Amino acid sequence: MSVTNLRLKYPGEDAPLLFQGVSFSIEPGEKVLLLGPSGCGKSTLLQVLSGIVPNIVEIPLKTDNIQTPSSSGYVFQDPETQFCMPYVDEEIAFVLENLQVPREEMPARIAYYLELVGLQLGDTHTLIRNLSQGMKQRLAIASVLALEPEVLFLDEPTALLDEIGTEQVWETIRRISAEKTLVIVEHKISGILGLIDRLIVMSPDGGLLADGQPQEVFEAYKQQMIDYGIWYPGVWDDNEMELVSGDKNEDKAAPFIQTAAPVMTLRDFVGLRGGQIKTSVDNLSVYPGDWITVVGANGAGKSSLLLAIMRLIPTHGSCWIEGVKGSKVEQLAEQVGFVFQNPEFQFVTNSVEEELAYSLPEAEQGRDEQRSALERLLREYDLLALRKRHPFQLSMGQKRRLSVASAMVRGPRILLLDEPTFGLDARGTMRILQQLERLRASGTVIVMVTHDLEIVKRCATRVWQVEDGHVEEWPAENLPASAAHAPEGAAMLCK
Repeated sequence: MSVTNLRLKYPGEDAPLLFQGVSFSIEPGEKVLLLGPSGCGKSTLLQVLSGIVPNIVEIPLKTDNIQTPSSSGYVFQDPETQFCMPYVDEEIAFVLENLQVPREEMPARIAYYLELVGLQLGDTHTLIRNLSQGMKQRLAIASVLALEPEVLFLDEPTALLDEIGTEQVWETIRRISAEKTLVIVEHKISGILGLIDRLIVMSPDGGLLADGQPQEVFEAYKQQMIDYGIWYPGVWDDNEMELVSGDKNEDKAAPFIQTAAPVMTLRDFVGLRGGQIKTSVDNLSVYPGDWITVVGANGAGKSSLLLAIMRLIPTHGSCWIEGVKGSKVEQLAEQVGFVFQNPEFQFVTNSVEEELAYSLPEAEQGRDEQRSALERLLREYDLLALRKRHPFQLSMGQKRRLSVASAMVRGPRILLLDEPTFGLDARGTMRILQQLERLRASGTVIVMVTHDLEIVKRCATRVWQVEDGHVEEWPAENLPASAAHAPEGAAMLCK
């Protein structure tokens, strides 16, 4: 597998070539990790190496020579784009039929591949649309493993998985990949450094910054990785002070001291999907300045909790929010911001700047003030160069930045975020956490679903655990030391 002098440009784009003379080869059996900042072309390069581009997705490219593998499987960043069938068992059966596996052997094979990725279902004939995003990701991986490919292309295969699921998937890949070639794009690098033997680092313009053994590359190019916002070992510790103080060019946000009055109270509150209870809360109150991380296994009901609070699914019981009269989504939206797990669900316009302008409140001092606010947002979320691009044409990390920016722009009293940092590079993650901390310090409530334990440890003032749909709060003594409440109820700064 190799490419020589690759040049590629998206149709209709004014930007320069995404790849300008990229050349490298991958030997059979190599385990390669591609790292780089969001939007540098990692996913596109993976699709070029696999032959998806331009054979299936027609994007103009030029190359002196390219050799793609004859037997490969591809796990996409978004599992929704991968499925061909409506049911779980049918999705894997579709693969097995193409491999001419006898029908009588299929049930055992289907059960085997689902077990490999830890996808436990009472009935394998389950509608895929009823699975959580993390469960869908496991199914996508299982269907690719069913191909028994010689080369595996993995585009952030664990981005939506909990810690147990992430380790389970990588352990599965370790077991089955001894003789296989792996080419991986992944931001969650801590779990796979022992698996890979080669690291290729891309620069923001799509060029190759480094190529070599992982430890040597991390040591030799650490400063460039810091400058470009690329994940590397120790990045959380290196950013600890900036998480506390925010942007070094801005004043540190003053901590917000909790008041006795809650801004949201949930009592005997239930969210339903398909007539079944998916999330339930007995009695919990939320106060100004809370940063609540919502944790739990894939499929436990974390996303359903946020959807229920926002009344995007049917509910029973009481969810009182200060200042909200009624329970319609448009009434809630005056006080509550929402960030979907899939950022595309939020977009309603045809360009990045239109999306942000649509979300901006009407400026009291007219268009000049609104234009100034728009320019500030574009800079803060690193979207200036993308302002004219359609939201659907962004990379996953860029879409995520836009979705968070559009939800935060009105300064809501409560901000509900469903995995807001997945798919982001290190710079994008730290920038969003700093923005959230500034809002929290001014009194905004943050309720964030996350699988990232570093965020739980460093940012949360409270933790809600969801198990089988039921929400319970961690006792203060069970919190990591840096996430415990400050004395006398003061919410701590992100540590």
